[in-house]
Amino acid sequence: MVELDRIDHAIIRELQKNSRTTVTELASRVGLSKTPCQVRMRRLEDQGYITGYTALVNQTKLGLSHIAFAQVTLNDTSSGALAAFNKAVKQISAVEQCHMIAGNFDYLLKVRTRNMAEYRQVLGEEISALPHVLQTSTFVVMENVRDAGL
Repeated sequence: MVELDRIDHAIIRELQKNSRTTVTELASRVGLSKTPCQVRMRRLEDQGYITGYTALVNQTKLGLSHIAFAQVTLNDTSSGALAAFNKAVKQISAVEQCHMIAGNFDYLLKVRTRNMAEYRQVLGEEISALPHVLQTSTFVVMENVRDAGL
């Protein structure tokens, strides 16, 4: 694997800003011609630095304006229990992010729903029913001040 240089980092930054940028525009912004820029992009993709391209969606316009973070504590943290939880949590569409945490709880989930009533249903019927869940604690977002996609 080739170590990334300043141009590789510049390519990644520009694509994070706008992945729909044409290769010609991107090449101009990072100081390359089109072909070497394409070669570098392909290498960054092949080596797993760039894992895909996606559209950033305004979730509020889609009616999904309620964000809550749920701390989840498991009753078993053996490898098998963690694997079962990890597999099952991926099936809950309202869970936007799931992170295993080093601390006094095991997972932090970012959950996006239409409203508090829907969140309560997701928490009670889906998250609490995940394998090995002992307890949960919820923190409701009052205002989204900064988001990576904004």
